[in-house]
Amino acid sequence: MQTLRTPDERFAEIPNFPYVPHYCELDDGDGGRIRVAWIEDGPADADPILLLHGEPSWSFLYRKMIPVLVAAGYRVVCPDLVGFGRSDKPTRREDHTYARHVEWMRACVFDVLDLRRVTLFGQDWGGLIGLRLAAENPDRISRIVVANTGLPTGDFAMPEVWWRFREAIQTSPRIDVGRFVESGCLRPMDDEVREAYNAPFPDDSFCAGPRAMPGLVPTTPDDPASDANRSAWAALTASSAPMLVAFSDGDPITGAMAPIFQQMRGAQGIDHPTIHGAGHFLQEDAGEELAGYIVRFLPPGAG
Repeated sequence: MQTLRTPDERFAEIPNFPYVPHYCELDDGDGGRIRVAWIEDGPADADPILLLHGEPSWSFLYRKMIPVLVAAGYRVVCPDLVGFGRSDKPTRREDHTYARHVEWMRACVFDVLDLRRVTLFGQDWGGLIGLRLAAENPDRISRIVVANTGLPTGDFAMPEVWWRFREAIQTSPRIDVGRFVESGCLRPMDDEVREAYNAPFPDDSFCAGPRAMPGLVPTTPDDPASDANRSAWAALTASSAPMLVAFSDGDPITGAMAPIFQQMRGAQGIDHPTIHGAGHFLQEDAGEELAGYIVRFLPPGAG
């Protein structure tokens, strides 16, 4: 598998993001090795909160949430998906598969970091991957937070706005990732923040990941990932792991999933917040508020 690695100097001027990256090398699924990056903060012996980002962002998306969670006493771990952030970037769209992304994150957070008693937070593809991790590794996951995400099986139609996004990011001659993230927010974005989202992608040769990911979402019942996702739904439905559903009020892509998650066994008896005035990327629009709800969801002293 041929990969690219974003030069370190691209990350030299990232605003309000002082975290030192950590790296591991994993099997790439094609006979080689691939480097995955993550950042972390907080006490090393505290219960971990795993923050998984989605398409086309990276761990920078969590800069407003990390300080709040660390101040509450937790260890926060935030990987960059393969193809994003400081992680290596396969150059061919075909190198990206749903199964590989699940395995890359599983190997990073369980084999390398050996995380246990995890509170999993997933948004966008962070949920598509993270919910699979939760369903397939229940002994590692204590609690789940879902925010503007889903777990598609292809049995139900995706919204039209998602199809328009998929078409745009797959066919645009050049991807301006910062503009795509900004289009998924409701609150103003500064130029330096927009450029921070662009930092991992010096040119379009680095963008196979962002271009590939929408095509990996199951949209037909016979998609290669559909059966695994159906099994994950069954496991999550039966799970008693507490689940917080924290969606925004301004996401036309995933908004319909909130009441479905709220019916899950683990979601019963929990006060599920709605983040008002926030778009698809609610971490960017209202990160501090969202982190506050997560802290209130966690039991006292777990950190």
